[in-house]
Amino acid sequence: MSDKVLKLDLNDNVLIALSDLRRGEQVASDSATYTLESDVPAKHKFATEDLPVGATVRMYGVIVGKTVEAIRRGGLLTTRNLHHQAQEFHEKTREFQWSPPDVSRWLQRDFLGYRRADGQAGTRNYWIVVPLVFCENRNIGVLKQAFEEELGFAAPQIYRRQVAELAELYKNGRAAEIKTRTFTDYTPSPPPSRIFKNVDGIRFLLHEGGCGGTREDAGNLCGLIAGYIHHPNVAGATVLSLGCQHAQIGILGEELRKRDPAFKKPLVIVEQQQSGTEAAMLAKAIRDTFLGLIEANECRRTSIPLSRLCLGLKCGGSDGFSGLSANPAIGHTSDLLAALGGRTILSEFPELCGVEQELINRSTQKEVADRFIQLMKSYGARAKAVGSGFEMNPSPGNMRDGLLTDAMKSAGAARKGGNSPVTAVLDYPEYATAPGLHLQCTPGSDVECVTAQVGAGANVVLFTTGLGTPTGNPIAPVVKLSTNSTLAERMPDIIDIDTGGIISGEKTIQQMGEEILDSVIQVASGEIRTKAELKGQEDFIPWKRGISL
Repeated sequence: MSDKVLKLDLNDNVLIALSDLRRGEQVASDSATYTLESDVPAKHKFATEDLPVGATVRMYGVIVGKTVEAIRRGGLLTTRNLHHQAQEFHEKTREFQWSPPDVSRWLQRDFLGYRRADGQAGTRNYWIVVPLVFCENRNIGVLKQAFEEELGFAAPQIYRRQVAELAELYKNGRAAEIKTRTFTDYTPSPPPSRIFKNVDGIRFLLHEGGCGGTREDAGNLCGLIAGYIHHPNVAGATVLSLGCQHAQIGILGEELRKRDPAFKKPLVIVEQQQSGTEAAMLAKAIRDTFLGLIEANECRRTSIPLSRLCLGLKCGGSDGFSGLSANPAIGHTSDLLAALGGRTILSEFPELCGVEQELINRSTQKEVADRFIQLMKSYGARAKAVGSGFEMNPSPGNMRDGLLTDAMKSAGAARKGGNSPVTAVLDYPEYATAPGLHLQCTPGSDVECVTAQVGAGANVVLFTTGLGTPTGNPIAPVVKLSTNSTLAERMPDIIDIDTGGIISGEKTIQQMGEEILDSVIQVASGEIRTKAELKGQEDFIPWKRGISL
C-alpha cells in the first residue's frame, strides 16, 4: 500500500488519501502523477481525470456517485459536487466460483462454550428477563434491582460515589469547591460473591414496543424475543406480559416453536392482568426465576468445534478507512469461518446499495438471490413511501470522514462479507441455521442491527468503527475494531482490536483477519471480556418497521 494514496480497482477514477495532502502537492500512483487542486484530508478522495457534470464516479470498481459540478483532475470530491448514484441490479446471471482460504491451522481448534440441548453452542451463559409490552418496563426495573444487588451481579457504583462526594460538599457549605473538584481515586470494593458462579449474569431487556403499533411490528417483536430466548447464550428466560397488548403470549409461543419445535429451556411467563396484584405477580416471577437460575447454574463450558460459532458482521461510526482496513479484515475472518463450516451474518440492507449484483451472483441458489432482490426492493420502496431513501443513509460523521454517498459507504461496508458464497437470506427477525454467509434484512442503525443479528443467532459480533461508538449487546459479546490507530489511541476504553496496521502497511488484510479469528476464539471461550461487556454496554432496540396506530 502506498504511503500517500490508494486506488482500489483498475476501473476507479478516484484515489483515496491515506494521509493529509496539500493543494499543489504532486502525488504519484500507477506511473501517473497528479497535482492536487485543493487540500485533500486523509480518508477523502480526488479525481484522477477531468469529470464533467453528470459523470459517473467509480470506487471498488462500482458506481458510487455522479457529479453535479465539474471536477478537475486532482480535484477534491465533496458533498457539493457529488451526489448518490448506484448500479442497477437484476437476477442471478452466472455461477460463482470460490477458492476458500487455507484453514488448516484451525481444523483442530475448539472453543470452550456451552452445549445446549438443541445442538447450539453458546459463548456466554445468561438468564434474560424481558417484557412483551412496554407497560411492564417498570416491573422489569424492580426485578433488575432486586436480582442484581442480592445475587452479586450489580456493577461497581463508581459514579454514584462521585455524586456522593459532591453532595457531601454541598451539605457542608462548600458548594464553591464543586466546580474545581477532582474526584478521589476510587477503587470499588470487590462485589459480593456470586451465588450462581456458572451464570454470567441476568440481563434485563427493555423496549418501547408490544402495543400501539401495527400487528406486523407486534409479530416481529415476538419473533425477536423468541430469537433471544432460543439463543445459545441464553440458558432460560422470564417473560412479563400485561395481557391486553398486541404482542400476545400465544404469538411468542408460535415463534419459539418455529425456531425449536422441541423447546425445552426453562421459561417463566407471568401475566399481570391474570395475577391480581402487582406484588403477587412479582413474587411469582422472583420465585420461579430463582428456580430457573439454579438449573442454569448447572451448565459448564466444554470443548466445541469452531463450526458452531456464528458471527455478526457490523460497522458503525464508519469513516473513509472502514472499507480499507477493518471491514475487509473481518471479511477475511468471515471467509475463514465459512470455510470451517460456521455461520456469519451480514446485515444493513441500506448499506448494500450499489453492490447488490455482486451479492446476487455470489448466491448459491437462484432462490436465495431472488429473495435478496425481493427484500431489497421492498425495503427501498418502504423508504420511498415515507419520503426517504437509501441515499439518506450516510450520517454527518460519515460524510465528514470521506463517505460522501450511500453507494460509496455501501461499497466499503459490503467488504465485511468477504468473498464466500451467500448461502441464505433472512428477513427480520428470522433465525440463521445454514452454514456460511447469511444476508439479513435490517436497517443500518447500530443498535437495531446488532439487536437483530443476535436475535438471528450471532453468538459473537464483530463491530468495526472509524469514529468510535460504544455499542454493545445484553447477551452476545461485541468486539470493537478500530479502522485507524488514532481512534484506538484516543478511545482505548471501547476498542478491542486496532486494524490501523493495514493502513500503515505493517499488516495485510489476511494477517489481520487471522488474528481476529484467534481473538474471537478467546472471546467465545470466556478468556477475554470485551470492552463493551466490561462497561456494561447492553443496548437493545427492536426494529419498528410500521407506523404507530
